[in-house]
Amino acid sequence: MATPTIDSPRSGRVTPGYSRTPGSRGNFEMVAWLFMRLSGAILLVMITVHLYVNLVAGDGITGVDFGFVAGKWANPIWQVWDLVLLWLSMLHGTNGVRVIINDYADKNSTRMWLKGVLYTATVVIVVLGTLVIFTFDPCPVIDGVAHVADYCPAS
Repeated sequence: MATPTIDSPRSGRVTPGYSRTPGSRGNFEMVAWLFMRLSGAILLVMITVHLYVNLVAGDGITGVDFGFVAGKWANPIWQVWDLVLLWLSMLHGTNGVRVIINDYADKNSTRMWLKGVLYTATVVIVVLGTLVIFTFDPCPVIDGVAHVADYCPAS
């Protein structure tokens, strides 16, 4: 790799010590960069609302228990809210770690393995989190006894 040189003493421009090759990625990196900015702004609002509803508007951390979550998730709006929060935060974090791997992993094989582990972990967490949100029963029947709370529909 050649070292950078100055074009001319007057211009002060530095000639890069490498030549650019046409990228095969297209606009992926630009879209990923834009996604990070937009998802970061959306996440800032969503997390602030999430923390306010869960910790400030209620009884604080001591009020967050099964009944609190069940009451929230009995409403489809909160299920969708938490689902979007899960997906956006996981994709935002995954994209950030992907950039770090690209920046710091020297070998292609190392990058491939690290990204494989990252993508696998992301898929597992997103799938499990989505299943929990949509299969959570806020009105469970345990040992034949219905645990009915005020948020459960009358049966």
